Amino acid sequence: MLLQSRHPAPTLGVSLKKRQTWPVKQRDNIFVHVLDAAGRQPYAKVTTEHIIAGKERRAKTPSRARNFLDAMRGLFRWALNAKLIKADPAAGVENPPRKSKDGFVAWTEEDVAKYQERWAISTKERVWLDVLLYSGLRRGDAVRYGRQHVTNRVGRIKTEKSGETVTAVVPILLVLQATLDAGPCGDLTFIVGAKGRPFKKESFGNEFKSACRAAGVPGSAHGVRKIAATTAANNGAIVAQLKALFAWTNDAMPALYTKGADRDRLGREAGHMLGNVERTSIPAPCRPVRAVGQKRQ
Repeated sequence: MLLQSRHPAPTLGVSLKKRQTWPVKQRDNIFVHVLDAAGRQPYAKVTTEHIIAGKERRAKTPSRARNFLDAMRGLFRWALNAKLIKADPAAGVENPPRKSKDGFVAWTEEDVAKYQERWAISTKERVWLDVLLYSGLRRGDAVRYGRQHVTNRVGRIKTEKSGETVTAVVPILLVLQATLDAGPCGDLTFIVGAKGRPFKKESFGNEFKSACRAAGVPGSAHGVRKIAATTAANNGAIVAQLKALFAWTNDAMPALYTKGADRDRLGREAGHMLGNVERTSIPAPCRPVRAVGQKRQ
């Protein structure tokens, strides 16, 4: 533990208490561990090496390491803006590489068709899928989403993951409206369970997995979000549009979806460039233009 001066420098512990306005449980847990390990460390004593060491301690679980980095980046950006530090020790620290199995399996169009065949319009299970599929919302936001969020056929909901600081803007498509009209839906939430009651996100996740197993498809709400993003990108959505739809705050995630879509689309659009319209169509002569050994005049 570092000795404090007569006029102690701002410490991690003090600032993290101020940052408790963030209602994100995952980050709260990260900050609790940071407080236990270094809560009395002055900001000025925290270096890039410390941030990297924290990342490496979580390297066996890349998602934990990334979440730790995100939390530290937010904390030290705030400290820099508040002029508590002169340099951000988290700036420039690279994310850990993703494992090949890290993440949720994206749905396919075949999965969507199988689910919709099993759960027809006017079933609550169909409402579950179509809200996820045609809004692109995470399950924690989807279970809160309802009529009160919609104005002039455009839904706007502050996202749980951002601590309700970022708004997802999602137009109500006609295909989704047809499903909602058929219901069943609740008074305040489109997605409901037994007796029309709203879900908590954890219980919804379990019920949705059961519905997916009955349809013989992957049981992940986040997998539906992935195919929604893929569909939007394939239909020409650019990074800025995907950020607005899916409430992403940086370009990294939407760029993953636009990269593949852009390559395919650009390849198709550029195909005509393989043909050179300026190339001469006059055939080459089939016999010598002068006798062998004859000098050019």
